[in-house]
Amino acid sequence: MTTALILDAVVIVAYFALVIGIGLWMSRGEKSVEGFALGGRQIAWWAVLASILAAEISAGTFFGAPGEGFALRNYTYLQLIIGYLLARVVVSAVFIPAFYRHGVVSIYEFLGTRFGPRTRRAASAVFLVTRLLASGARLWVPTVVLVMIWNLAHPGAAATPLREFWLTGGALAFVAVATAIYTTIGGIRAVIWTDVLQIVVLVCALAFSLHYLITHVGGWDVAKEHLLGAKVFDSGTQAGLGFWGNVKHVLEQEYTLWAAFLGSTFVTLATHGTDQDMVQRMLTAKNKHQSAFATIVSGLADIPIQMCVLSIGILLAVYYGAATDPLLPRNAEGAIIPNKAFPHFILTAMPGGLRGLVLAGVLATTMGSLSTALNSLATSYVRDFHFRWFGEPKTEAGRVRVFRFGTLLFAVLLITVGLATAWVSTMNPKLRIIPIILGIFGYTYGSLLGVFLVGLFTRGRGSEAGNLAAMAAGFLAVMYLSGLDASVAAMFGLKGLPRAAWMPTLEFPWWILAGTIVTTATALCFRTPAGRIADTAEKDAQP
Repeated sequence: MTTALILDAVVIVAYFALVIGIGLWMSRGEKSVEGFALGGRQIAWWAVLASILAAEISAGTFFGAPGEGFALRNYTYLQLIIGYLLARVVVSAVFIPAFYRHGVVSIYEFLGTRFGPRTRRAASAVFLVTRLLASGARLWVPTVVLVMIWNLAHPGAAATPLREFWLTGGALAFVAVATAIYTTIGGIRAVIWTDVLQIVVLVCALAFSLHYLITHVGGWDVAKEHLLGAKVFDSGTQAGLGFWGNVKHVLEQEYTLWAAFLGSTFVTLATHGTDQDMVQRMLTAKNKHQSAFATIVSGLADIPIQMCVLSIGILLAVYYGAATDPLLPRNAEGAIIPNKAFPHFILTAMPGGLRGLVLAGVLATTMGSLSTALNSLATSYVRDFHFRWFGEPKTEAGRVRVFRFGTLLFAVLLITVGLATAWVSTMNPKLRIIPIILGIFGYTYGSLLGVFLVGLFTRGRGSEAGNLAAMAAGFLAVMYLSGLDASVAAMFGLKGLPRAAWMPTLEFPWWILAGTIVTTATALCFRTPAGRIADTAEKDAQP
C-alpha cells in the first residue's frame, strides 16, 4: 500500500471513529421520547442550522450538483435558490409557530387535531413511503465511488453489473449500519451533533476540491473566464412562440426563473414545511424564534455551497475537455457520464490525504442525510401507526425501546431501496441523479402540502373524506401532467391517457405546484365539522 493510500485510509478511519464517538457520547442519558425525538427542545440554533444543511446536502448533491454543472456548463440550477429562500420565510412565519403551539412530535399530529385521524395517517403514510424511496435512492449515490475504485484498479476489465451490485451492497450495509448504531442509541441529539461535524467536513472537502481544481485548469485567470461568464438566469422564453407556446416551453424546462419563483417555492414549502425529516430538527430548537432564525439562515448558507458544487462541475468540463483520459467513465455513445466526472477526478487527480478528506466528505453527506431520515421515519411510524396498532407502552423506557425498534426497521428498508436503485442505475447509466431524487418527492408532496395549506390558512374548510379524495386527485393529476401514466402503461404494452398537442408535459420543478393546486382546490370544496374547528381554535389560542 502506498503512502498516499495510507493517508487516505487514516483520514477516513479517523472520521468514522470521530462521528460514531460523538454520536454515542451525545446519547448518554437519552431515556425519554421527548429527548429521543426532539432533544428535549433544547438544541442551540446554530446546531439546528448545521443539521438542516446536513439533511439537505446529501451525496446526491455532492455528486449530482457537479454533474448538473458539468452537463449544463452554467449556474441555472442555482436559480432554484430563490424559491428556497421565499419558502423558508413562509415556513418560519406560519408552519413552525403552528407546530410549536400544538406541541407535536410527529408533525402529522397537527392534521389529526385539525381534521381527524384518517387525514393524519394518510399524510404520515405519504411521508413514510416518499421519504423511504428518496432517502434509499440517495443512499446508493456514494457507492459509485467504490465501483469506480474497482474499475481503476482493473483497467480493461470493468466490473460487471453483478459485481457492481455486490460492491454496492457491501458499501450500503457498512454505511447504513454505522449510521444506525448512533442514531438508534442516541436519537435526534446524536443526529444533530454528528451533523455539525459532518457539515464542517463537507464544507472543507468542497473548498479544497474547488481550490485544487482551479489550480489544475490553469489558475484563476483561466477559471474565471468559464465561471464568471456562465449563465445564471434563464427566463425560459423564446421569441416567436407566442404566449401559450412560451408557457408550454417554460413548463417543460427544469431550471428557469419561473421555476425558481413558483416551482421551487412550492418544492421547498413541501420539503421544509410538511416533511417530518426536515421539520423534526427545526422543532428541537428552544423556541419558535430560534427555529425560524436557523431555518432562514440555512437557506442563505446554502447559496455559497451550491455555487461551489456547480463551479466544480463547470471546471471539470474544462479540465476534461482538454484531457484524454482513457479511464474516464463513458456511456455507450462515448460521452463522459456527468455524475461520475467528479468522483473520477477525486480518485485519479487528487493527492493522498486530500483525497481521503473529500471521500470523508462524501461519507459525511451520506451519513448526515441517512441519520435524519432514520430518526424521522421511526418517529412518524411509531407516533402515527405503531402505538395505534400495538398499543403504547406504559413506561417511558418502553416507548423509547419502540422508537429504537423503528429506527432499526427503517435501516433495513432503506438498504433494500438503495440496492434496488443501484441495480436500476447500473442498467441505465444515463440517468441523472438530481431529477431522480427531486422527482420522487414531486409525485406525492403536492398532495401533502395542499392538505397542510388548507389546515393552516383556513378554519372551516377540509374534512376527512374530502382530504383523502383531494390527495388522491393531486397525485393522479401529477401522474398525468408529468407523463408518468404513459410510462407506466408502456410497461404493460398499453397507451397512456390521450393528450392534446397544446398540453405541456411538466418537468419535475413544477410537479409539486401542480399537485398542490389540485389538492387544495379539491379540499376547499368540503366543510370542516364544527367540533374539529373548536379543537383547533383551542390549540391556536395558546401563545
